Amino acid sequence: MGSNVLSLRIDGELLDRIRQHAARRGMSVQDYVVRTLIRDDFDERFKAAVDETEKLGVWGSPSGKTRHEVT
Repeated sequence: MGSNVLSLRIDGELLDRIRQHAARRGMSVQDYVVRTLIRDDFDERFKAAVDETEKLGVWGSPSGKTRHEVT
């Protein structure tokens, strides 16, 4: 997998906050932003997978109850 360049224009205050968050973790701003984007992308894909699974009921249970309805 190759790499590409993404250029962003952001507010100075936001960049300062990002720098502080990255520094606390001992990371560069670039690494911090990339990891944040990867984590957010994973969270979205995971939520979509859970939603699709819940449409099937409890792991495909014939009862049709969602995991929230099972006692």
